[in-house]
Amino acid sequence: MKRINVVGTSASGKSTFSRKLAQKLNLAYIELDDLLWMDDWQETSDPEFFQKIKDAIADAEHHSDLQGYVIDGNYTRTVPLTWQEIDTVIWLDLPFALNLFQSIKRALSRAISKQPMWQHSNNTESFSRMLSRDSIILWMMKTHKKNRKKYQDRINHPDYAHIQFIHLRSRKEIESFLKQL
Repeated sequence: MKRINVVGTSASGKSTFSRKLAQKLNLAYIELDDLLWMDDWQETSDPEFFQKIKDAIADAEHHSDLQGYVIDGNYTRTVPLTWQEIDTVIWLDLPFALNLFQSIKRALSRAISKQPMWQHSNNTESFSRMLSRDSIILWMMKTHKKNRKKYQDRINHPDYAHIQFIHLRSRKEIESFLKQL
């Protein structure tokens, strides 16, 4: 495991897990959300987003003291780029109720703290955003089932036969996986 993509529904714990994994394996950490989102909830254009990803991967591969990279995120449009060279996909697939709880807890915490969500943008969670059509909670509810189908299909797709898939279905499995590294 030298080139890894951690995927899962919003609030499944991808970022926390990915940072821990990168640290344990001495890998670079690449957060797709940080590369996509600009200030004031503006998205980077696809060509610029893809270039940022290419640059982050190149930086990770040329960094002499790191052994590879962990990509945190699952933008479908990036798969042709991000899955070309990866050797492992780790799917954090928590039960809907736990994912919903974590989504609400995280959104509330972020709305209260007003801390920027990513290093390279000023975006913060707000109570009004939590209750809008742009709500991350609503997004999680809409995509949880679709994501399960999408990743199950990818596990079985011949285009991805070169990739080792690790399917973690609970907090206990996630913690156990990190401990055994």
